[in-house]
Amino acid sequence: MTTLQGLIRRGIINTNVQFERLGYISNNIGNLNTNAYKSVRFEQLLDENGYLDGEVRYDYSQGSFMRTERELDVALTGPGFIPVTSPNGDVQYTRDGAFKLDKDGYIVTSDGYLVGDGIKVPVNHEGLRIKQDGTVMVIQRGHKEYQTLGKIPVVQFQNPEGLKSAEYNKVVPTEESGEPRLIKDHSYIAQGGLERSNANYIANINEILRLNSSMIAGTRLIKVIDDMYQRSINLTQ
Repeated sequence: MTTLQGLIRRGIINTNVQFERLGYISNNIGNLNTNAYKSVRFEQLLDENGYLDGEVRYDYSQGSFMRTERELDVALTGPGFIPVTSPNGDVQYTRDGAFKLDKDGYIVTSDGYLVGDGIKVPVNHEGLRIKQDGTVMVIQRGHKEYQTLGKIPVVQFQNPEGLKSAEYNKVVPTEESGEPRLIKDHSYIAQGGLERSNANYIANINEILRLNSSMIAGTRLIKVIDDMYQRSINLTQ
């Protein structure tokens, strides 16, 4: 038999779970304009005792392509990630292809992580081309043919949902995700554009409205039960 105290406790725990879900939904909306952002689902589960629990799921479906015409912007048009290395030597993975050149001419992410094994672009180049397989080529001043500089690698994980989110739109592998596997033959890289966030604005807003109604009803129920509990205490005095 569930006591009034038990009902209040369950109501508070369930409301806290809904607040956690609200946080993930709000984060999706806040990242609508983040390059290659992957939306998060917080799936609520109800056990036999009426307690809510939740499990985080990542949606790794493809975001839409946005043309930028910048020669260092690339979008992944298939599954996978681009390995990037921090100034400290930590390897992480991203789908955000808003690249630039650092002071030494290397292709880096917007926050300075080295792309791949290090691709250095000469100062005197006149045209830069990135093929669909990631090969980076330039034409140097006074030359007519492209020179290959290196290749932007693409890796895949056996279980992408097992990846752990890191700062600045990156992920790191875990035991659940498995180790990265280099994809040698692919045509997943599109130059001159970026992958947009796959978060659905309308769907997330509708979910917030439904969740808000549920949370209001839950808090009202907690108040009603609390009033009943206080009255029962007064009767015993």
